[in-house]
Amino acid sequence: MRLSKEVKTGILAIGAILLLIFGYSFLKGTNLLDKNREFFVKYDNVEGLAQAAPVTINGLTVGKVQDITFANSQGGLIVKFTVEKDFDFSKNSIVRIYSAGLIGGKSLGIFPEYDANNIAKSGDTLRGDVEDGMLTAVTKALGPLEKKVNNTLATVDTLLLSYTAIVDEGTRKNLKEAIENLNKTLNSFSGVSENLNHILANNTGKLDNTFTNLDKTANNLSQLTDSLSQLETGKLVSDLQNVVDKMNQIVDGVDSGKGSIGKLLKDDKLYENLEGASRQLEELLQDLKLNPKRYVHISVFGKNNKEYESPDNPDE
Repeated sequence: MRLSKEVKTGILAIGAILLLIFGYSFLKGTNLLDKNREFFVKYDNVEGLAQAAPVTINGLTVGKVQDITFANSQGGLIVKFTVEKDFDFSKNSIVRIYSAGLIGGKSLGIFPEYDANNIAKSGDTLRGDVEDGMLTAVTKALGPLEKKVNNTLATVDTLLLSYTAIVDEGTRKNLKEAIENLNKTLNSFSGVSENLNHILANNTGKLDNTFTNLDKTANNLSQLTDSLSQLETGKLVSDLQNVVDKMNQIVDGVDSGKGSIGKLLKDDKLYENLEGASRQLEELLQDLKLNPKRYVHISVFGKNNKEYESPDNPDE
């Protein structure tokens, strides 16, 4: 059976219309051949969310945004989206608008709550939430910092005012004089440093000789230390102990009356004899002084010596 040109044209027109419908639905993110679950969520602001934006669960794309319409005259919005994957979640789940990347658009993320007694069904309205964007997060983070900066600036301003009040004309004058005196002091130190350099330059040879003598003295001390270290300390101490023991023996002998010194110190009879001899010697000297002729005779003509006559008063 041959088809006329009109029938063929009609068939092509119908096919083109169906293809157009399927293509348009596909571009909108809807597959007419698949039976998907549809859900709704309300927002006050969709933050730039567009149709055909991906819907994700835990980062996995499970559907697309189908439509965004106004809910009322106050500007509320209703987002219609589909879920293609067979994944159950409860009506308490949160549908959040978030940024997929720094330069990417907005996406719709389902944060599921698992409750077997309250499973979400096609046509249900879920709770909506909007994640803060980068600028909003930065603004919130900078809010406390801005307050701190303002407080710091106020403190600095108060400090400057206090400094201005304290540093009056007299104080500034004193500071200037103090700085001038400090400069003079630094100049004096500079002159002292120059004089010291001059002294060192003129006495370099003497300083070298001094350090040379110090080196020789150190070497001599080192040799003396080596000599002292080589001494037989034990033998030296032993000899010194022997000397001390002998001295102790001598002292003990003298104390006990042994020997000449001991007898001289301890023998009373010897002491009395020495005392008597000393007294007789003193009497002899006194008599020699009073009567020298008795002991010294000078005779020119050979006279005989007189016999000794005892003095009338021997004590005189």
